[in-house]
Amino acid sequence: MTTWARTALLYAIFVSLGGFVFGYDASVIAGVVGFVKQEFALNDYQLGLVVSAPTFTATLAALTVTPLADRFGRKNILMMLAFLYLLSAIYSAFAPDYINLVIARMIGGYAFGSLMLAPVFIAETSPSDKRGLMVSVNQLNIVVGLSAAYFVNYFLLNAADSGEAWASALYIDSHTWRVMLFIESIPAALWFLLLFLIPESPRWLVKKGREQQAKSVLHKIVDPARIETSYQRIVDNLQDTQESLKDNLKGLFASKMRFILLIGVLLAVVQQATGINAVFFYAPTIFEQSGVGTDAAFIQAVYVGLINVVFTVIAMLLIDRLGRKPLMVIGLAGVMISLLTTAYGFSKATFTLEQEDVLALSDRHQIPAIYTLTGKKFDSDVTFKEAVIAVIGDDKMRSTESDIMNRAITINAQLVLIGILGFVASFAISLGPVMWVMLSEIFPNNLRAVAMAFTGVFNSGTSFLVQFLFPKGLSTFGAATMFSVYGAFAILGLLLVIKYLPETKGKSLEELEDALVNNRS
Repeated sequence: MTTWARTALLYAIFVSLGGFVFGYDASVIAGVVGFVKQEFALNDYQLGLVVSAPTFTATLAALTVTPLADRFGRKNILMMLAFLYLLSAIYSAFAPDYINLVIARMIGGYAFGSLMLAPVFIAETSPSDKRGLMVSVNQLNIVVGLSAAYFVNYFLLNAADSGEAWASALYIDSHTWRVMLFIESIPAALWFLLLFLIPESPRWLVKKGREQQAKSVLHKIVDPARIETSYQRIVDNLQDTQESLKDNLKGLFASKMRFILLIGVLLAVVQQATGINAVFFYAPTIFEQSGVGTDAAFIQAVYVGLINVVFTVIAMLLIDRLGRKPLMVIGLAGVMISLLTTAYGFSKATFTLEQEDVLALSDRHQIPAIYTLTGKKFDSDVTFKEAVIAVIGDDKMRSTESDIMNRAITINAQLVLIGILGFVASFAISLGPVMWVMLSEIFPNNLRAVAMAFTGVFNSGTSFLVQFLFPKGLSTFGAATMFSVYGAFAILGLLLVIKYLPETKGKSLEELEDALVNNRS
């Protein structure tokens, strides 16, 4: 690899560390929900808000981050987002109550805007033949962060139960979930410091009339023989750029943009409507529903993280060889099959409390009234939970649900595990990295910021609804129905991708603009 290509890759790695921080922030909550649900006595909607609070403000970030980056520069806004991650991590760890925890996580949620801005910066500083790989570095960091959080959660859970003096000295035994959240401040601080080392995007510098600075950056990241050509292409492409938001919105909704805007919204909605963040953010809760118990649920969540990393790497190796559309088709087909397999596994579960189970639960949790359910068989997780709540009460059910489900359920837990891991693997080679690569490619340079913001609203809004409604949906409709709904969205997404999705492999941003926008009426 040439010096300039290595430099471009190094900048991509620095910027994409924000993906690691996001990944950790997003999935660490999977280990926290059980603790805060019990400590703060949260109902389903409150629990959903704790989990989804960052995505609520991420929707605001989707509207404002990239336009702010157009005004103040990609680097400056990335540094602001890194600081917000750091602030959120510390505030969340010391939150005294439910309301403060939600506020702290909402602060971090605005930093989720890095998911839209990082691909823009990387796409604008990468050679066209390596752009897919380099933008995918951001996605790789996201999944590594997701996996790291699962490992940290599992490690801290075991440390809390170990009785070791060091665990007590670090408050792991008494404040397990707070330590889980606080650890995020370490990579957040590192990312903030590394961002001092990156340059500004040459396209942004050209847009602001800073010719010498733009050429100085291009000297670092472009083949020396092509610097003048690259600079001139940027100038030619941006010469008609309109600065006002009103003009940008007018351009975004012009007739020639309709097709490509439809593609962007389609990708943004389908990515989240398949329920990936329900799996990532509630992984131990989902596995507990299959009756494996808390410890096994946490280790199976680690499997989710590992599978995610492995298949994201596979996607990175294939995205510039096989192309974007083939990966999307293959991956969505796998997502569909895996989700329906998971739904089938949960639909065949039955629930019965035998006498020895009732005795153990009564002694352990002081719920003698549960004797009335001895030997009764239930064919639905919903009806079983309703029966238990009617006997022991909602508050007691919240603190004992994992143990009760583990003792009562008869299910093919291996089938559910295979379905979930298959879903994560299929997502990781398609919707995960490919969506962000394509969104950074398909929009014209002068409208990329506002277009990314527009599609980001749909992505964040869909993600918020999935996260917020999952606990209530699980209680009201059951696991089988929830995964069936996600599977239906995967089917719809697959059909739309086959029909409408263009291929962008190996083309410059300017060539893509000509093909997808300028040549359409």
